[in-house]
Amino acid sequence: MPPLKSAKVLDQLRERIRYLHYSIRTEEAYVYWVRTFIRFHGLRHPATLGGVEVEAFLSWLANTRNVAASTHKQALSALLFFNGKVLGVDLPWMTEMGRPRTMRRLPVVLSPEEVARIFCLLEGEHRLFAQLLYGTGMRINEGLQLRVKDLDFERSTIIIREGKGGKDRAVMLPQRLASGLRDQLGRARVLWCADQAAGRGGVATTMIYTHVLKVGGGGVRSPIDSLPDV
Repeated sequence: MPPLKSAKVLDQLRERIRYLHYSIRTEEAYVYWVRTFIRFHGLRHPATLGGVEVEAFLSWLANTRNVAASTHKQALSALLFFNGKVLGVDLPWMTEMGRPRTMRRLPVVLSPEEVARIFCLLEGEHRLFAQLLYGTGMRINEGLQLRVKDLDFERSTIIIREGKGGKDRAVMLPQRLASGLRDQLGRARVLWCADQAAGRGGVATTMIYTHVLKVGGGGVRSPIDSLPDV
């Protein structure tokens, strides 16, 4: 890997994460845990911290902060990445550290009637967004980053761009939400026109999705189309 150009260790961490094309969420989490680790040890330079200090930090997380097993693992992963990819320190003892065991539990699954009642408690854009997440299986960030060009009403398909792992994928566009999404696009168009009149906005917001799909979601029925009316 190329040498790091940043001077500060946290900036070096960000630089390396971005070079390796990790997600922004991973970057935020790793920076948080490395910063917390450094502050826990009185702002000492992390190159001077070894196994004893790492064990003390992880023990503090487990015993004092009572973090979940998944959170504990994430903190350890952040320190492994930081030491190996940023400081360039080979610490075999870190890979041998015990990791907390995650308890397997049965998931709580709402019935279609319960899901429908929850939607009835929401209004406007919040309701439409919640229905879109449920009906397509997309993540919150993926839904927030949708653009006009990603909606293909003709093929009943939504394109999710740069999802998990930086990959694009196609999901079904729920028929029940088509009307609401068209209305939302109309409201967005009004806001866009106002921005243009005020000298704001950009050409990118006017892009139209023209990609010819090889694999789409048009042949799959969304679960929200099967919900009962409440």
